[in-house]
Amino acid sequence: MSNDYNSKKLQSIDGNMLKSLLMRGRLIMRLMNDPRIGFMYKLIPFASLAYLISPIDFIPALVAPVIGAADDVAVVLFGFTLFIELCPPVIVDEHLAELTGRVVSTEDGEVVEGEVSEVE
Repeated sequence: MSNDYNSKKLQSIDGNMLKSLLMRGRLIMRLMNDPRIGFMYKLIPFASLAYLISPIDFIPALVAPVIGAADDVAVVLFGFTLFIELCPPVIVDEHLAELTGRVVSTEDGEVVEGEVSEVE
């Protein structure tokens, strides 16, 4: 089953790129703490962060300074996106609904309702 569904939901959260990145970060933290997500899947974000801080690079920063930094960011973003895509869509939907306060329908057509509250 393809999980392109998760990416489309994340992209449609808000048009603001910074808010979208923050939401993705909060979603990843919630998924990392969810016991229904397998341990092996949880290694993906850690592996991408380990690549970020490791001295080994695909493209060294000394050879191409801009591209060298960009590949580090690309690997981290790819790892985070891969983690979200591999998580079951029902669990991702549940966490997104709690984060955004939106009503979502599950695969079996059941509607999950939530309350929206604004904090100032």
